[in-house]
Amino acid sequence: MRRFLLPALLLAALAGAWELYVDLGGADPLLLPAPHSVASALYRDRGLLWSDFAVTAREVLLGILVAAVSGVALAIAIHFSATLRRATYPLLIGSQAIPFPIVAYLLVLWLGFGILPKLIVIGLVSFFPIVVTTRSALAAVDPALLKLMRTFDAPRWRTFWHVELPSALPGLFTGAKIAVAVAVIGDVFAELSGASSGLGFRYQQSEAQLLIPRAYAIVLILCAFAVLLFAVLTLAERLALPWAYQPTGERT
Repeated sequence: MRRFLLPALLLAALAGAWELYVDLGGADPLLLPAPHSVASALYRDRGLLWSDFAVTAREVLLGILVAAVSGVALAIAIHFSATLRRATYPLLIGSQAIPFPIVAYLLVLWLGFGILPKLIVIGLVSFFPIVVTTRSALAAVDPALLKLMRTFDAPRWRTFWHVELPSALPGLFTGAKIAVAVAVIGDVFAELSGASSGLGFRYQQSEAQLLIPRAYAIVLILCAFAVLLFAVLTLAERLALPWAYQPTGERT
């Protein structure tokens, strides 16, 4: 309870300061609506926002799945092949400098308004942290464990399966937790570039219609969704890797 109490109190304090700032005339409600207006829009348009959230959530979850599978596969491949690593790493780093809104517009022009452009954009945004953290974790395995496996004349695949892969799981979870946060941003970019549903589409429509409280409500939903995904992955990591959360002196 203490873990959740401090963030809740801080959030309440920020919301109170925000409400007071707007009520005292510090900002035009068309630019910055008060929290009670955002909450009212969230309740009033709950049916519409829920249907759009379902679309966005499906795109984000599928995109993260695509990024996780392809990212782990590439991390393993470049772990085994130094040549592949030297060839692909500069391209991976350079891909993160590409303006993703431009890519999203191009994909919509080529592939239409369906789900495929969204999955590609989410995959591009989420792919990099999974590859980098998983590859780094694979490379950071305790050399003594590798030497022990060689002493037992273990095949390369057995060393990877029983030593390197389990040791890399914390890095994989770290990359996945970063990926879920940026995946939501990537999906919004994709929907802003061309969509007929989803929270990104609804946000763009709300701004055009000057329904600013609804637009802020959509931002609130996106933030809550990213936090929820992060929390779910953290819980999964605790269940799958309980030893990673033990104090160093208690590990065996």
